[in-house]
Amino acid sequence: MVRTIVALDLPTGEAALALAAEVRDHVAGFKIGLGLLFGPGPRLIGELAELGRPVFADAKLHDIPSQVEAAARSLGGHGARWVTAHAAGGSDMLRGAVTGLREGNPEGGILAVTVLTSLDEVMLSSVGIDAEPSRLAAAMARVAAGAGCEGIVSSPLEVAIVAEAAPGLVRVIPGIRIESADDDQARTAAPAEAIAAGADYLVVGRPITAAPEPAVAAAAIEEAANTETDAQNS
Repeated sequence: MVRTIVALDLPTGEAALALAAEVRDHVAGFKIGLGLLFGPGPRLIGELAELGRPVFADAKLHDIPSQVEAAARSLGGHGARWVTAHAAGGSDMLRGAVTGLREGNPEGGILAVTVLTSLDEVMLSSVGIDAEPSRLAAAMARVAAGAGCEGIVSSPLEVAIVAEAAPGLVRVIPGIRIESADDDQARTAAPAEAIAAGADYLVVGRPITAAPEPAVAAAAIEEAANTETDAQNS
């Protein structure tokens, strides 16, 4: 079963909590990013967890191993089920993240971020990375698996190659769009495409949070995702 995690990219903690309460029966978890982690702060993790769904702290940790370990431990202590760390930080940093999170929350797992969905090959080249996003994501997935991460975060366009490179990792896929959108994500896909490629979780933000009726939108996305999964398994 493919499940939906709603990205609560909202301006305040109060707005995030209200929307989370509205959609919780139709999602598998809640994601909060840097805007909320640096706004109301990590305490919001625990408040969201009280709604009965796991919380994905999209902190995108990237620092020396000891600092990342400390940050992951703190986020786990606040109740984060998943925490993201950049795979580009290397295996020692990722191991530190894994250790720290498990000390903060024994049930927690690190999700290694491969290549941001806002980047494409041209932008990677502009900062000196001369590699196709898919090849780079596959290499990073192998590093993440070796470091003990629970899963990876990748663009929907790289799901299949990441699944082949590190089949044991949970695949959490952002950049999901119900229809074309003019925003800051360069590599996106529809739910059916991501599912067909091997996604385990779909991270969906604006198609739910900006909908006139977020609960209705979340229910429709969940139903469509699982209908697609059933069709592929039949």
